[in-house]
Amino acid sequence: MTDDARPVVVIIGRPNVGKSTLMNRILGRREAIVEEKPGVTRDRKDVEAEWRSRPFRLVDTGGWLPSGSTLEAKVSQQSERAIADADAVLFVVDATVGITEEDSRVAELLQRGTVPVLVAANKVDDTSHEAAAWELMGLGLGEPWPVSALHGRGTGDLLDALVDQLPEPVAAPALDAPAVDEAGGGGARGGDDPDAERIFAVSIVGRPNVGKSTLFNRLIGDDRSIVHDLPGTTRDAVDTVVDTPDGPIRFVDTAGMRRRSRIDEGTEYYSFVRALKAVDASDVALLVIDATEGITHQDQRLAERIDAAGCPIVVLLNKWEILDADGRTDVLYQVDQRLHFLGDSPILKVSALTGKGVHQLMPTLTRAITDYHTRVPTRRVNQVLRAAQQAQPAPHGARVLYATQGAADPPTFTLFTNRELHPTYLRFLERRLREDLELGATPIKLRVRRRSS
Repeated sequence: MTDDARPVVVIIGRPNVGKSTLMNRILGRREAIVEEKPGVTRDRKDVEAEWRSRPFRLVDTGGWLPSGSTLEAKVSQQSERAIADADAVLFVVDATVGITEEDSRVAELLQRGTVPVLVAANKVDDTSHEAAAWELMGLGLGEPWPVSALHGRGTGDLLDALVDQLPEPVAAPALDAPAVDEAGGGGARGGDDPDAERIFAVSIVGRPNVGKSTLFNRLIGDDRSIVHDLPGTTRDAVDTVVDTPDGPIRFVDTAGMRRRSRIDEGTEYYSFVRALKAVDASDVALLVIDATEGITHQDQRLAERIDAAGCPIVVLLNKWEILDADGRTDVLYQVDQRLHFLGDSPILKVSALTGKGVHQLMPTLTRAITDYHTRVPTRRVNQVLRAAQQAQPAPHGARVLYATQGAADPPTFTLFTNRELHPTYLRFLERRLREDLELGATPIKLRVRRRSS
Protein backbone atom coordinates (compact mmCIF):
# COMPACT_ATOMS: atom_id res chain seq x y z
CA MET A 1 0.00 0.00 0.00
CA THR A 2 1.26 3.50 -0.80
CA ASP A 3 1.28 6.50 1.55
CA ASP A 4 -2.36 7.04 0.49
CA ALA A 5 -4.69 5.23 2.91
CA ARG A 6 -6.56 3.55 0.05
CA PRO A 7 -5.28 0.23 -1.32
CA VAL A 8 -4.19 0.18 -4.96
CA VAL A 9 -5.77 -2.15 -7.51
CA VAL A 10 -4.01 -2.40 -10.88
CA ILE A 11 -5.72 -3.60 -14.05
CA ILE A 12 -3.16 -5.45 -16.17
CA GLY A 13 -3.16 -7.46 -19.39
CA ARG A 14 -2.06 -7.35 -22.97
CA PRO A 15 -3.51 -4.59 -25.18
CA ASN A 16 -7.11 -4.73 -26.42
CA VAL A 17 -8.54 -7.26 -23.96
CA GLY A 18 -10.99 -4.80 -22.38
CA LYS A 19 -9.03 -3.30 -19.46
CA SER A 20 -10.37 0.22 -19.96
CA THR A 21 -13.90 -1.10 -20.52
CA LEU A 22 -13.68 -2.98 -17.22
CA MET A 23 -12.41 0.14 -15.49
CA ASN A 24 -15.33 2.17 -16.82
CA ARG A 25 -17.73 -0.56 -15.72
CA ILE A 26 -16.32 -0.55 -12.18
CA LEU A 27 -16.51 3.24 -11.97
CA GLY A 28 -19.94 3.47 -13.55
CA ARG A 29 -18.81 6.22 -15.91
CA ARG A 30 -16.65 6.68 -18.99
CA GLU A 31 -13.33 7.61 -17.40
CA ALA A 32 -10.91 5.82 -19.71
CA ILE A 33 -10.98 6.15 -23.49
CA VAL A 34 -12.22 2.94 -25.09
CA GLU A 35 -11.84 1.93 -28.73
CA GLU A 36 -11.47 -1.42 -30.48
CA LYS A 37 -7.84 -0.85 -31.32
CA PRO A 38 -4.70 -2.16 -29.55
CA GLY A 39 -2.66 0.37 -27.60
CA VAL A 40 -5.30 3.05 -27.05
CA THR A 41 -4.39 3.34 -23.35
CA ARG A 42 -0.70 4.17 -23.00
CA ASP A 43 -0.28 6.03 -19.72
CA ARG A 44 -1.40 4.86 -16.30
CA LYS A 45 -4.85 6.16 -15.38
CA ASP A 46 -5.33 6.47 -11.61
CA VAL A 47 -8.80 7.15 -10.16
CA GLU A 48 -10.84 6.60 -7.00
CA ALA A 49 -13.30 3.71 -6.80
CA GLU A 50 -15.45 2.05 -4.16
CA TRP A 51 -17.26 -1.27 -3.70
CA ARG A 52 -19.20 -2.43 -0.65
CA SER A 53 -18.15 0.79 1.11
CA ARG A 54 -14.48 -0.11 0.59
CA PRO A 55 -12.61 2.73 -1.16
CA PHE A 56 -9.59 1.90 -3.29
CA ARG A 57 -7.48 3.40 -6.06
CA LEU A 58 -7.99 1.86 -9.47
CA VAL A 59 -5.09 2.05 -11.94
CA ASP A 60 -5.66 1.28 -15.61
CA THR A 61 -2.42 0.49 -17.44
CA GLY A 62 -1.50 0.64 -21.09
CA GLY A 63 -1.02 -3.09 -21.49
CA TRP A 64 2.06 -5.29 -21.25
CA LEU A 65 3.97 -6.63 -24.24
CA PRO A 66 7.08 -8.82 -23.95
CA SER A 67 8.68 -7.18 -26.98
CA GLY A 68 7.99 -4.63 -29.64
CA SER A 69 8.80 -1.02 -30.43
CA THR A 70 10.47 1.48 -28.14
CA LEU A 71 7.07 2.95 -27.34
CA GLU A 72 5.65 -0.48 -26.45
CA ALA A 73 8.64 -1.11 -24.19
CA LYS A 74 7.93 2.14 -22.33
CA VAL A 75 4.26 1.24 -21.96
CA SER A 76 5.26 -2.16 -20.55
CA GLN A 77 7.63 -0.49 -18.08
CA GLN A 78 4.76 1.68 -16.87
CA SER A 79 2.66 -1.45 -16.32
CA GLU A 80 5.45 -3.16 -14.38
CA ARG A 81 5.89 -0.10 -12.15
CA ALA A 82 2.16 -0.06 -11.46
CA ILE A 83 2.26 -3.75 -10.46
CA ALA A 84 5.12 -3.05 -8.05
CA ASP A 85 2.93 -0.48 -6.25
CA ALA A 86 -0.20 -2.65 -6.20
CA ASP A 87 -2.07 -4.27 -3.31
CA ALA A 88 -4.07 -6.43 -5.73
CA VAL A 89 -4.10 -7.08 -9.48
CA LEU A 90 -6.95 -7.67 -11.90
CA PHE A 91 -5.44 -9.65 -14.79
CA VAL A 92 -7.78 -9.24 -17.77
CA VAL A 93 -7.72 -11.94 -20.46
CA ASP A 94 -9.91 -12.29 -23.56
CA ALA A 95 -11.73 -15.58 -22.96
CA THR A 96 -12.85 -15.76 -26.60
CA VAL A 97 -9.23 -15.92 -27.76
CA GLY A 98 -7.80 -18.16 -25.04
CA ILE A 99 -4.28 -18.06 -23.63
CA THR A 100 -1.84 -16.31 -25.94
CA GLU A 101 1.93 -16.19 -25.64
CA GLU A 102 1.64 -12.63 -24.32
CA ASP A 103 -0.87 -13.73 -21.67
CA SER A 104 1.52 -16.48 -20.51
CA ARG A 105 4.38 -13.99 -20.21
CA VAL A 106 2.20 -11.62 -18.18
CA ALA A 107 1.17 -14.56 -15.95
CA GLU A 108 4.83 -15.43 -15.35
CA LEU A 109 5.47 -11.83 -14.33
CA LEU A 110 2.53 -11.88 -11.90
CA GLN A 111 3.50 -15.27 -10.43
CA ARG A 112 6.80 -13.78 -9.29
CA GLY A 113 4.95 -11.18 -7.23
CA THR A 114 3.44 -11.47 -3.77
CA VAL A 115 0.17 -9.57 -4.23
CA PRO A 116 -3.15 -11.39 -4.86
CA VAL A 117 -4.14 -11.73 -8.51
CA LEU A 118 -7.67 -12.23 -9.83
CA VAL A 119 -8.03 -13.41 -13.43
CA ALA A 120 -10.92 -11.66 -15.18
CA ALA A 121 -12.01 -13.81 -18.10
CA ASN A 122 -13.50 -11.04 -20.20
CA LYS A 123 -16.01 -11.12 -23.08
CA VAL A 124 -18.05 -13.93 -21.53
CA ASP A 125 -21.29 -12.33 -22.65
CA ASP A 126 -23.56 -15.32 -21.94
CA THR A 127 -23.54 -18.84 -20.47
CA SER A 128 -22.55 -20.42 -23.78
CA HIS A 129 -19.11 -18.80 -23.48
CA GLU A 130 -18.42 -19.76 -19.86
CA ALA A 131 -16.67 -23.03 -20.77
CA ALA A 132 -13.99 -21.06 -22.63
CA ALA A 133 -13.18 -19.16 -19.45
CA TRP A 134 -12.01 -22.30 -17.64
CA GLU A 135 -9.19 -22.77 -20.15
CA LEU A 136 -7.56 -19.84 -18.35
CA MET A 137 -6.81 -22.12 -15.39
CA GLY A 138 -3.71 -22.90 -17.42
CA LEU A 139 -2.29 -19.50 -16.48
CA GLY A 140 -1.52 -20.87 -13.01
CA LEU A 141 -3.20 -17.98 -11.18
CA GLY A 142 -6.24 -19.73 -9.77
CA GLU A 143 -9.83 -19.91 -10.93
CA PRO A 144 -10.86 -17.28 -13.50
CA TRP A 145 -13.86 -15.02 -12.99
CA PRO A 146 -16.10 -15.01 -16.10
CA VAL A 147 -17.19 -11.42 -16.80
CA SER A 148 -18.45 -9.18 -19.55
CA ALA A 149 -16.98 -5.74 -19.00
CA LEU A 150 -19.09 -4.38 -21.84
CA HIS A 151 -22.42 -5.62 -20.45
CA GLY A 152 -21.56 -5.81 -16.73
CA ARG A 153 -22.15 -9.56 -16.44
CA GLY A 154 -20.28 -11.09 -13.50
CA THR A 155 -18.46 -7.89 -12.51
CA GLY A 156 -20.23 -7.73 -9.12
CA ASP A 157 -18.94 -11.19 -8.16
CA LEU A 158 -15.46 -10.21 -9.32
CA LEU A 159 -15.51 -7.06 -7.18
CA ASP A 160 -16.79 -9.00 -4.15
CA ALA A 161 -13.79 -11.30 -4.44
CA LEU A 162 -11.47 -8.35 -5.02
CA VAL A 163 -12.37 -6.36 -1.91
CA ASP A 164 -12.02 -9.53 0.18
CA GLN A 165 -8.37 -9.63 -0.92
CA LEU A 166 -7.61 -5.99 -0.10
CA PRO A 167 -5.70 -4.98 3.06
CA GLU A 168 -7.77 -3.92 6.03
CA PRO A 169 -8.50 -0.16 5.95
CA VAL A 170 -6.30 2.00 8.16
CA ALA A 171 -7.77 4.27 10.80
CA ALA A 172 -9.02 7.66 9.61
CA PRO A 173 -6.62 10.57 10.20
CA ALA A 174 -7.17 12.92 13.11
CA LEU A 175 -9.45 15.89 12.53
CA ASP A 176 -6.59 18.35 12.95
CA ALA A 177 -4.56 16.68 10.20
CA PRO A 178 -6.75 16.49 7.08
CA ALA A 179 -5.63 14.07 4.43
CA VAL A 180 -4.72 15.37 0.98
CA ASP A 181 -6.30 13.69 -2.01
CA GLU A 182 -3.39 12.30 -4.04
CA ALA A 183 -5.27 9.93 -6.26
CA GLY A 184 -5.70 12.41 -9.06
CA GLY A 185 -9.43 11.73 -9.20
CA GLY A 186 -11.59 14.36 -7.53
CA GLY A 187 -11.14 18.07 -7.52
CA ALA A 188 -11.61 18.99 -3.84
CA ARG A 189 -10.55 18.05 -0.37
CA GLY A 190 -13.07 17.58 2.38
CA GLY A 191 -15.54 15.14 0.80
CA ASP A 192 -18.73 16.56 -0.64
CA ASP A 193 -18.45 19.97 0.99
CA PRO A 194 -18.49 22.43 -1.91
CA ASP A 195 -16.83 25.05 0.27
CA ALA A 196 -13.85 22.82 1.14
CA GLU A 197 -10.45 24.05 -0.03
CA ARG A 198 -9.70 22.84 -3.54
CA ILE A 199 -6.37 21.61 -4.78
CA PHE A 200 -4.90 24.14 -7.20
CA ALA A 201 -5.01 22.53 -10.67
CA VAL A 202 -2.55 23.21 -13.49
CA SER A 203 -3.16 21.66 -16.93
CA ILE A 204 -0.38 21.21 -19.48
CA VAL A 205 -1.75 21.72 -22.99
CA GLY A 206 -0.46 22.18 -26.49
CA ARG A 207 -0.18 20.65 -29.93
CA PRO A 208 0.98 17.03 -30.23
CA ASN A 209 4.68 16.35 -29.78
CA VAL A 210 5.74 19.72 -28.34
CA GLY A 211 7.13 18.27 -25.07
CA LYS A 212 4.12 18.29 -22.72
CA SER A 213 4.74 14.86 -21.22
CA THR A 214 8.46 15.55 -20.82
CA LEU A 215 7.60 18.73 -18.92
CA PHE A 216 4.97 16.88 -16.85
CA ASN A 217 7.48 14.22 -15.83
CA ARG A 218 10.06 16.85 -14.89
CA LEU A 219 7.57 18.80 -12.78
CA ILE A 220 6.35 15.79 -10.81
CA GLY A 221 9.77 14.15 -10.54
CA ASP A 222 8.55 10.82 -11.91
CA ASP A 223 8.35 9.20 -15.33
CA ARG A 224 4.58 9.04 -15.10
CA SER A 225 3.61 9.82 -18.73
CA ILE A 226 4.95 7.96 -21.75
CA VAL A 227 7.47 10.15 -23.59
CA HIS A 228 8.21 9.28 -27.21
CA ASP A 229 8.80 11.18 -30.43
CA LEU A 230 5.54 9.88 -31.92
CA PRO A 231 2.83 12.58 -32.01
CA GLY A 232 -0.26 11.76 -30.00
CA THR A 233 1.39 9.42 -27.47
CA THR A 234 -0.72 10.68 -24.55
CA ARG A 235 -4.34 9.74 -25.29
CA ASP A 236 -5.96 10.76 -22.00
CA ALA A 237 -5.49 13.31 -19.24
CA VAL A 238 -3.08 12.05 -16.57
CA ASP A 239 -2.76 13.91 -13.29
CA THR A 240 -0.60 13.84 -10.19
CA VAL A 241 -0.73 15.90 -6.99
CA VAL A 242 2.64 17.34 -5.91
CA ASP A 243 3.25 18.74 -2.44
CA THR A 244 5.00 22.12 -2.62
CA PRO A 245 5.88 24.77 -0.01
CA ASP A 246 2.76 26.62 -1.19
CA GLY A 247 0.51 23.60 -0.72
CA PRO A 248 -0.52 20.75 -3.04
CA ILE A 249 -0.70 21.37 -6.78
CA ARG A 250 -2.41 19.03 -9.23
CA PHE A 251 -0.54 18.83 -12.55
CA VAL A 252 -2.61 17.44 -15.43
CA ASP A 253 -0.90 16.19 -18.59
CA THR A 254 -3.35 16.31 -21.51
CA ALA A 255 -3.39 14.77 -24.95
CA GLY A 256 -2.10 16.86 -27.84
CA MET A 257 -4.86 19.12 -29.16
CA ARG A 258 -5.17 19.09 -32.93
CA ARG A 259 -7.50 21.17 -35.07
CA ARG A 260 -10.96 19.59 -35.34
CA SER A 261 -10.52 19.14 -39.10
CA ARG A 262 -7.55 16.85 -38.40
CA ILE A 263 -9.30 14.71 -35.79
CA ASP A 264 -10.26 11.77 -37.96
CA GLU A 265 -10.57 8.88 -35.52
CA GLY A 266 -12.66 8.19 -32.44
CA THR A 267 -9.76 8.01 -30.00
CA GLU A 268 -8.36 11.38 -31.03
CA TYR A 269 -11.80 12.96 -30.74
CA TYR A 270 -12.27 11.76 -27.15
CA SER A 271 -8.70 12.79 -26.32
CA PHE A 272 -9.50 16.27 -27.60
CA VAL A 273 -12.69 16.40 -25.52
CA ARG A 274 -10.82 15.26 -22.40
CA ALA A 275 -8.13 17.89 -22.95
CA LEU A 276 -10.75 20.63 -23.20
CA LYS A 277 -12.47 19.28 -20.09
CA ALA A 278 -9.16 19.39 -18.21
CA VAL A 279 -8.67 23.02 -19.25
CA ASP A 280 -12.17 23.96 -18.12
CA ALA A 281 -11.47 22.42 -14.68
CA SER A 282 -8.02 24.01 -14.29
CA ASP A 283 -6.97 27.12 -12.43
CA VAL A 284 -4.00 27.78 -14.73
CA ALA A 285 -3.10 26.33 -18.14
CA LEU A 286 0.50 25.92 -19.24
CA LEU A 287 0.47 26.37 -23.01
CA VAL A 288 3.54 24.53 -24.30
CA ILE A 289 4.82 25.74 -27.68
CA ASP A 290 7.65 24.28 -29.73
CA ALA A 291 9.84 27.36 -30.10
CA THR A 292 11.72 25.78 -33.01
CA GLU A 293 8.49 25.85 -35.05
CA GLY A 294 7.39 29.32 -33.95
CA ILE A 295 3.82 30.32 -33.11
CA THR A 296 1.68 28.30 -35.48
CA HIS A 297 -1.94 28.97 -36.40
CA GLN A 298 -2.89 25.97 -34.27
CA ASP A 299 -1.04 27.41 -31.25
CA GLN A 300 -2.98 30.63 -31.74
CA ARG A 301 -6.32 28.80 -31.93
CA LEU A 302 -5.52 26.78 -28.80
CA ALA A 303 -4.64 29.95 -26.91
CA GLU A 304 -7.93 31.51 -28.01
CA ARG A 305 -9.87 28.43 -26.85
CA ILE A 306 -8.17 28.41 -23.43
CA ASP A 307 -8.61 32.15 -23.04
CA ALA A 308 -12.31 31.84 -23.95
CA ALA A 309 -12.69 29.27 -21.17
CA GLY A 310 -11.59 31.95 -18.71
CA CYS A 311 -8.48 29.99 -17.75
CA PRO A 312 -5.33 32.09 -17.23
CA ILE A 313 -2.39 31.03 -19.39
CA VAL A 314 1.34 30.74 -18.82
CA VAL A 315 3.11 30.38 -22.17
CA LEU A 316 6.11 28.06 -22.20
CA LEU A 317 8.42 28.35 -25.20
CA ASN A 318 9.94 24.88 -25.13
CA LYS A 319 13.20 23.78 -26.83
CA TRP A 320 14.48 27.34 -26.36
CA GLU A 321 18.07 26.13 -26.09
CA ILE A 322 18.04 24.96 -29.72
CA LEU A 323 17.38 28.43 -31.16
CA ASP A 324 20.10 30.89 -32.13
CA ALA A 325 19.84 34.62 -31.38
CA ASP A 326 17.93 35.43 -34.58
CA GLY A 327 15.51 32.57 -34.01
CA ARG A 328 14.77 33.72 -30.48
CA THR A 329 14.11 37.27 -31.62
CA ASP A 330 11.76 36.02 -34.32
CA VAL A 331 9.77 33.80 -31.91
CA LEU A 332 9.32 36.63 -29.41
CA TYR A 333 8.08 38.86 -32.24
CA GLN A 334 5.57 36.16 -33.21
CA VAL A 335 4.37 35.93 -29.60
CA ASP A 336 3.76 39.67 -29.56
CA GLN A 337 1.91 39.59 -32.88
CA ARG A 338 -0.10 36.35 -32.66
CA LEU A 339 -0.75 36.00 -28.92
CA HIS A 340 -1.33 39.69 -28.16
CA PHE A 341 -4.83 38.93 -26.82
CA LEU A 342 -3.26 37.16 -23.82
CA GLY A 343 -2.23 40.52 -22.38
CA ASP A 344 0.32 40.22 -19.60
CA SER A 345 0.38 36.43 -19.47
CA PRO A 346 3.82 35.21 -18.36
CA ILE A 347 6.13 34.02 -21.16
CA LEU A 348 8.79 31.53 -20.02
CA LYS A 349 11.67 30.18 -22.11
CA VAL A 350 12.40 26.61 -21.09
CA SER A 351 13.84 23.26 -22.04
CA ALA A 352 11.69 20.45 -20.69
CA LEU A 353 14.33 17.93 -21.76
CA THR A 354 17.29 19.48 -19.90
CA GLY A 355 15.31 21.36 -17.25
CA LYS A 356 16.86 24.70 -18.15
CA GLY A 357 14.51 27.55 -17.27
CA VAL A 358 11.88 25.27 -15.71
CA HIS A 359 12.81 26.68 -12.28
CA GLN A 360 11.02 29.91 -13.35
CA LEU A 361 7.71 28.10 -13.42
CA MET A 362 7.21 27.46 -9.70
CA PRO A 363 7.60 31.14 -8.70
CA THR A 364 5.06 31.98 -11.42
CA LEU A 365 2.64 29.39 -10.05
CA THR A 366 3.35 30.56 -6.48
CA ARG A 367 2.23 34.04 -7.51
CA ALA A 368 -0.87 32.55 -9.15
CA ILE A 369 -1.70 30.64 -5.96
CA THR A 370 -1.25 33.78 -3.86
CA ASP A 371 -3.57 35.67 -6.21
CA TYR A 372 -5.97 32.72 -6.04
CA HIS A 373 -6.47 33.42 -2.32
CA THR A 374 -6.68 37.21 -2.75
CA ARG A 375 -9.44 39.27 -1.13
CA VAL A 376 -9.97 42.82 -2.36
CA PRO A 377 -11.72 45.57 -0.36
CA THR A 378 -15.16 46.42 -1.73
CA ARG A 379 -14.22 50.06 -2.19
CA ARG A 380 -11.30 49.12 -4.45
CA VAL A 381 -13.47 46.76 -6.53
CA ASN A 382 -15.98 49.51 -7.21
CA GLN A 383 -13.26 52.02 -8.07
CA VAL A 384 -11.93 49.70 -10.77
CA LEU A 385 -15.38 49.03 -12.22
CA ARG A 386 -16.36 52.71 -12.25
CA ALA A 387 -13.17 53.60 -14.13
CA ALA A 388 -13.74 50.74 -16.60
CA GLN A 389 -17.32 51.86 -17.31
CA GLN A 390 -16.25 55.46 -17.77
CA ALA A 391 -13.59 54.38 -20.26
CA GLN A 392 -15.96 52.06 -22.14
CA PRO A 393 -19.68 52.17 -21.28
CA ALA A 394 -21.73 49.01 -21.74
CA PRO A 395 -24.08 48.86 -24.73
CA HIS A 396 -27.83 49.53 -24.43
CA GLY A 397 -27.49 51.50 -21.20
CA ALA A 398 -26.48 48.52 -19.08
CA ARG A 399 -24.51 49.44 -15.97
CA VAL A 400 -22.87 47.88 -12.95
CA LEU A 401 -24.42 49.68 -9.98
CA TYR A 402 -22.38 48.04 -7.25
CA ALA A 403 -19.98 45.13 -6.81
CA THR A 404 -18.38 43.12 -4.06
CA GLN A 405 -16.05 40.16 -3.75
CA GLY A 406 -18.14 37.31 -2.43
CA ALA A 407 -15.45 34.66 -2.21
CA ALA A 408 -11.82 33.75 -2.82
CA ASP A 409 -10.24 30.53 -4.17
CA PRO A 410 -10.57 31.86 -6.87
CA PRO A 411 -11.52 35.56 -6.51
CA THR A 412 -15.26 35.73 -7.19
CA PHE A 413 -17.00 39.06 -7.73
CA THR A 414 -20.75 39.68 -7.63
CA LEU A 415 -21.93 42.49 -9.92
CA PHE A 416 -25.31 44.12 -9.28
CA THR A 417 -26.61 45.57 -12.55
CA ASN A 418 -29.61 47.48 -13.89
CA ARG A 419 -29.96 45.08 -16.86
CA GLU A 420 -28.25 42.14 -18.53
CA LEU A 421 -24.59 42.59 -19.52
CA HIS A 422 -23.35 41.25 -22.84
CA PRO A 423 -20.78 38.41 -22.44
CA THR A 424 -18.20 40.42 -24.38
CA TYR A 425 -18.55 43.31 -21.94
CA LEU A 426 -18.22 40.94 -19.00
CA ARG A 427 -14.93 39.74 -20.49
CA PHE A 428 -13.81 43.38 -20.69
CA LEU A 429 -14.66 43.94 -17.01
CA GLU A 430 -12.89 40.72 -16.07
CA ARG A 431 -9.73 41.87 -17.82
CA ARG A 432 -9.87 45.26 -16.12
CA LEU A 433 -10.27 43.63 -12.71
CA ARG A 434 -7.35 41.30 -13.41
CA GLU A 435 -5.09 44.09 -14.65
CA ASP A 436 -5.98 46.84 -12.19
CA LEU A 437 -6.02 44.52 -9.16
CA GLU A 438 -2.82 42.82 -10.40
CA LEU A 439 -4.31 39.34 -10.14
CA GLY A 440 -1.96 37.93 -12.80
CA ALA A 441 -2.36 34.28 -13.81
CA THR A 442 -5.28 33.27 -11.65
CA PRO A 443 -8.91 32.69 -12.63
CA ILE A 444 -11.61 35.25 -11.88
CA LYS A 445 -15.31 34.48 -11.58
CA LEU A 446 -18.04 37.04 -12.16
CA ARG A 447 -21.58 36.56 -10.92
CA VAL A 448 -24.19 38.98 -12.20
CA ARG A 449 -27.26 39.87 -10.14
CA ARG A 450 -29.78 42.04 -11.92
CA ARG A 451 -31.51 44.49 -9.58
CA SER A 452 -35.24 43.89 -9.46
CA SER A 453 -37.27 46.90 -10.54
